[in-house]
This record gives sequence, C-alpha cells and structure tokens, in this order.
Amino acid sequence: MKKRVLACLLLLTLAGCASQSRPQPPAADTPPAERPAQSIEPILSPADYPRVDGSTANLPMMAAIRAAATGESLEQAEAMTTCRKTPEAWMALANGEADLLLVYEASEQTKKRLDEIGNELVITPIGRDALVFLVNDGNPVTGLTQEQLTDIYTGAITNWSDVGGAGASIAAFQRPEASGSQSLFMKLLMRDKKPVEAPTELRPEEMGGLVDSIAEYDNSANALGYSVYYYVSRMYGMDGLRLLDVDGVSPSSETIASGAYPLINEYYLVTRANEPANSPAAKLRAFILSDTGRSVMEQAGYVPLQG
Repeated sequence: MKKRVLACLLLLTLAGCASQSRPQPPAADTPPAERPAQSIEPILSPADYPRVDGSTANLPMMAAIRAAATGESLEQAEAMTTCRKTPEAWMALANGEADLLLVYEASEQTKKRLDEIGNELVITPIGRDALVFLVNDGNPVTGLTQEQLTDIYTGAITNWSDVGGAGASIAAFQRPEASGSQSLFMKLLMRDKKPVEAPTELRPEEMGGLVDSIAEYDNSANALGYSVYYYVSRMYGMDGLRLLDVDGVSPSSETIASGAYPLINEYYLVTRANEPANSPAAKLRAFILSDTGRSVMEQAGYVPLQG
C-alpha cells in the first residue's frame, strides 16, 4: 500500500528518525509544507542555530522554523533537522545535549526522571494536536465513544460486534509506556484507568510501525490503534486506513482548533530556565512565539495557539 507522506520529508527522513517514515509522493489533498510567502528577515545564521530536538510529529515544523529563522531553503533546513523522539528529547534538554524542544507532553515516567535531574525548564504551550484512533478501511465501524474506547482498552469490550461491527475479536494496539502518543492516550482517554497489558506484537516501538500494523495485521479489519493527528494525517498516512470519529466528531484541523474534537492536547516549546537572554536558543524562542513564528507553524499545517 502507498504511504501518503509529505514531500518535504524525503530529505528530512534521511537526516534523522529514518525508521519513522518511508517517503512516497504526497497525495493530491496533502500539499507539502512551504516557506511562508511573506519575506522574513533571518534572525540567526545556520552556524549559530541552536540544537533543536523534539517529537517525530513535529519534524516538519522544526524544518519550517529553521528555514524561516536562518534564510535557508526548506530543503537545506530539512537536511539539517533531526529528532530523538519525545522521551529522549526531554532528557537531552535536561542533560544539556539540546538547547530547545518542539515536543509533545512528557510521560509520567519521563517527568520523574526530569525531577531527579533537577534542571528547571520553561515549558510553553504553542499549539494543539489530537489523539486519534484508526482502523482498517475494511472495518464497518466509523466512530466510537470515549466510553467504548476505554472499555476496549480495559478489556471490558473485546469484540467488534459489541460496538456495531462484525463478530471478530478486537486487536487493540498500544505504544511503549514512555512514548508521546502513549502519554496522550493515558492522559486524555484512560485517565485513572489502567489498560490491559498488550502483547509484544501489539505494542510497536515506532509510530510508523503502528500505522503499518493496523494496515497489515493478519486480521486487518480487526485492528485498532492510535496516534497523533498531524503524524497520521500529514506525515505517515496510508491508503486503506480510516480515522474514527470520537463522540460523533471527526478529527480535523478545524475541530482541533475549535475544541470540538474531544481528545486534544497541547504541544510545547521548551528551553532551560537558565538560558542566557541573548543566546541563539533565546532568540529562536522569541521568534517562534511571535506572530511570524505562529504564521510559519500554520503554513506548515499545524494548529498554533493564538497569542
């Protein structure tokens, strides 16, 4: 099956997080991220650009911001953009191996490790994404309620026939505990409830691996999984998959921005609290938080918070 991946990831994937995506030409309804049409005065030289890290789903944002902030072409910025993924990025900043993060929320496990290190961080919400659930197109179910999803992941519901589907067992995929999407899953859906332990084959390490698994699982119409909206809709979509409505609302940029979709969460700009006021990281932080920075994020397809 053909992946629907942003064309801008062709170089970016070679530079970092290569296991996360297998670039193919984008679908007609998924335009590539472009440099902002307006003229933007560079604020940093490429040589002075800080060490930026973060979550896989924010890679196109990182590249677009670097291009706008340095005056590089988007292709040049993509080639210089890498990430460690969510838990590793948080630790890299705390340990002094990164200067600025564009990142999803840390897991409780990662937060405990950050507390142990003790470096104070400045965490600023800058945009919204959403936890989305996906099934194979062969599954007749088009939507689930939060209660039904919780019941599936606690083991109270185990068959698709209980939620309007065919009489088949539900193969409910999860992600590793410290991953960004698993953190959102626990915070937004499960809350104080504990999901059943997923077997190894239903807990892929990589975000792209989960998408592949839902599409290619032996009983593909039986599989259920989750990711974040930007990643699965813009970076690593796949023919034959469908996003489910939740509580009757379809996930989209519009429903995420308005708050109509129920499982939304913010992503963050993070620096160390002791960052010098005139450092490259401080200058880049101010740029990202400016109207220009928000415009760059929006043109890259993200949902920025309004200042």
